[in-house]
This record gives sequence, C-alpha cells and structure tokens, in this order.
Amino acid sequence: MKTKKNDFVEIEFTGKANDQIFDTTNKKQAEQMNLQVDIKNIKPIIVSVGNQMLLKGFDDELEGKEIGKKYLIHILPEQAFGKRDPKLIKTMPMRIFREKEMNPIPGMTLQLDNYIAKVLSVSGGRVIVDFNNPLAGKEVDYDFKILRKITSIKEKINALQDFFFKQRFEFDIDEKNKKILFKDAKIKPLVQMMNQKFKDMIEFDFEVEANTAKQR
Repeated sequence: MKTKKNDFVEIEFTGKANDQIFDTTNKKQAEQMNLQVDIKNIKPIIVSVGNQMLLKGFDDELEGKEIGKKYLIHILPEQAFGKRDPKLIKTMPMRIFREKEMNPIPGMTLQLDNYIAKVLSVSGGRVIVDFNNPLAGKEVDYDFKILRKITSIKEKINALQDFFFKQRFEFDIDEKNKKILFKDAKIKPLVQMMNQKFKDMIEFDFEVEANTAKQR
C-alpha cells in the first residue's frame, strides 16, 4: 500500500543536521541527545500527506511511500528551514534588554517578541542578534517510517486539532451529512477560517454548534 495526497498517516522519524539530531519521535534518542523537549510528549505523529504539516521537503517525500518501509531522505535548505537571511541579523540597543531584565552574552539564545534569537556579540551598549532559525541554511536528513494509514475520522480530526489548534475541543461526527460539529463557540472564527482547507483534506464540513459546551 502506497500513500497518496490527503492520506492521514502515523509516522516516526528522526531529523539530523551535520549528523546531530535536532528532532525525533523516539524517546530514547531524545533522552540520549538531551534535546530541550518534554520527553513525555514524544511519540509518533499523525499528519496529512501533501498538506504542509511537515517541512516542505519532508512533506513532498511522503507521497508514494509504502507503509512499514524505512526511508532516508536528504533535504536542501530551500525545502527545509530556508536560507539564512542577512536582514534578520539586527543591531539592538542594550536598553531594550535591560528593560526586559535580560543580560545578553554572546552565544546565548533568548526569546524576543515571540521570536527565538541568538546573541552574536555585545559591545559598546549594542547587541547584535540573529533572528534566523538556528537550522536556516543547513541541509538536513530524515530517516522515517510510516507506521500505519489512519482511517478513523475521529483520529483525523484530533490530528488536525493538535496541529492547527494546539489543543482539543469536543466535537460530534455527522456521517450522514458529512459534517464535523464542534461544541465550543469560541473557536467559531478559527473553524470558519480553516473549513475549506479541512474539507479538502477529509471531505467533511466543519461547523460550530449553536450551544456552547465544555472544552476537553
């Protein structure tokens, strides 16, 4: 059985750059590499093939693959984390860091305005900061295996929630009318915005019921 666009599949993988692991669904590897992640949440993931739920180069390679077979792929920067952009290297006054009660030193990584940045140098009241993704400009390798194809509508919906909503909300499945009915009114704008994309992926309409229900 080979995968095709819009299939939902469960995959396990390990990503490397310069032979160093930067991402994995394998708990033992994450522990051994001391990756800065919550180990208990590491597990195989469910994605929809061809719908940008992975890096473009990785996503492109999923189509036409066999279930249960191991693969190794090499991805160039343009299809991975992008090329390094000199415009994302900024010179900032030290006072900005002082106001945030930060003490920048060269080599440290910090979060500024919801962006992860690396301090390159500190001198004369100025701080040079690199806002490029740490993996920008690097070629990466992934070894992966597709464990199974997902047929359960419920599993598919929860996979979409995990990826796009970052949390799960209660819903009912109306098989007859091919509708997914969410119960929490507060996500209505998001559901309306994503409805067409989701429908293209699983051929169900996404709606929010009139009555508000508890969040899961």
